Amino acid sequence: MNSLERILSWIPKLLSGSRITIGLTILSVSAGLVLSLFLALGKMSKLKILNRFCSAYIFFFRGTPLLMQLYFIYYALPMVSPFFIIRTGNQFFDRFIPAFIAFGLNSAAYCAEIIRAAIQSINKGQFEASRALGLSYAQTMRLVVIPQSIRRLIPPVGNEFIMVLKDASLVSMIALADITKETRNIESSTRSAMVYIPAMILYLIITAVFTFVFHKLEKKYSVYI
Repeated sequence: MNSLERILSWIPKLLSGSRITIGLTILSVSAGLVLSLFLALGKMSKLKILNRFCSAYIFFFRGTPLLMQLYFIYYALPMVSPFFIIRTGNQFFDRFIPAFIAFGLNSAAYCAEIIRAAIQSINKGQFEASRALGLSYAQTMRLVVIPQSIRRLIPPVGNEFIMVLKDASLVSMIALADITKETRNIESSTRSAMVYIPAMILYLIITAVFTFVFHKLEKKYSVYI
């Protein structure tokens, strides 16, 4: 079997791993964005307890390694209490769910700072004008500020998405069969370092596709109506 045939024989397993990589990234960033909105608003809140809690959350998840967070959720929490043991009857989901939780919580901390910066970049005069029109704080945020912030969110959120996509390779440390894990399995069974070439090319292709998507979204929403 020549080199090209060997590489082609590895593609199905690598593509199988890419489904986990992409799925984990999309789900984690989506969940992170939802949670991050509340964290960002909480950090800007005048309520000291809420402000300190959200600030501490963001500081913790931004200040500790993602791999350590993954290990803590997957290995340490089940040792603390049986309540944290995840048993679905499916080995894949028993590993995927802790990975999703770790990545989602981590992404929320980074996205919270992105959202906070975007909201605070809106001219304060718009807050004052909205209040003068009789809008409540919640209505001002929902109808005026957040819609305008979306344009400014897309580039940094796109960068966060790409970072999570690459960091997803860490799930191979808990034996979740993403691209990196499949690559290591193939390398171990074939004793060929050539497998890293198509694996890296696959990462580049996925990254290029999502970069293109976010670029298109940025251009679409950068047009002021």
